[in-house]
Amino acid sequence: MSAVSLTDGTFAAEVLESEVPVLVDFWAPWCGPCRMMSSIVDEVSAVVGERARVAKVNIDEARSTAVRYGITSIPSFAVIVGGEVQQRFSGVVPKDRLLRALIPHLR
Repeated sequence: MSAVSLTDGTFAAEVLESEVPVLVDFWAPWCGPCRMMSSIVDEVSAVVGERARVAKVNIDEARSTAVRYGITSIPSFAVIVGGEVQQRFSGVVPKDRLLRALIPHLR
């Protein structure tokens, strides 16, 4: 299962109203480190399966969402549970760092 791509219009329904925890990857196609993280993010999605959602937000196409979450560097990640940000971090990180952020919130 790969990460789902979101827009300003789909973010609320897919993330804020989600019944499961969501790992959001804020990225842009011109960002080399973001491209490096893409396959790692998809691997995380495969590991957590239906127990969580993994979403990608292209900050060039979803500018208002990026501004709302104060994204100033990419790649940036947020773990959102029940509509609330539980953790945020940025930069190139290993798969286990992403999983450690998400797993405590799984049911």
